[in-house]
Amino acid sequence: MSQSIGSTCWAIAEGYIPAYSNGPEPQFTSHETVCILNAGDSDAHVEMTIFYSDQEPVGPYQVTVPARRTRHIRFNDLTDPKPIPHDTDFASVIRSDVPIVVQHTRLDSRQSENALLSTIAYASN
Repeated sequence: MSQSIGSTCWAIAEGYIPAYSNGPEPQFTSHETVCILNAGDSDAHVEMTIFYSDQEPVGPYQVTVPARRTRHIRFNDLTDPKPIPHDTDFASVIRSDVPIVVQHTRLDSRQSENALLSTIAYASN
C-alpha cells in the first residue's frame, strides 16, 4: 500500500556544515542531511536551491527519490553545480514534482561529545 503524502515545496532555514570533525569517518563526519520520503507511486524529481547571506543562491542540485522509497542526502556530498562550503551559514528550498516529506538532520562532531539534531522542514504549500 502506498500513498502520496507531504508537499511539493519545503524550506530549511538553517544550515551549517562544521569545518572539522572528531571520530571515525564517514560515520562521525560532521554533516547536514536532507531526509526525503516519497510514499507515492511515482518517482520524485527533486531540485534543491541553496541560499547564502552574502552571495546569490546556487542550484538547482537535482536528485531522484524512487517511488515508495526514502533517500538521505548529505549536503556535504552535493557538488553539482557547486560544492557547499563548510563553516558557512546557508538555507535551502527543496521542490519536487510530486508530494514528499522532508526532514533535516545535523551531526556536529567537532567535540568528542557529539550533537545530533533532527526536525521536520517547513512545508510551504
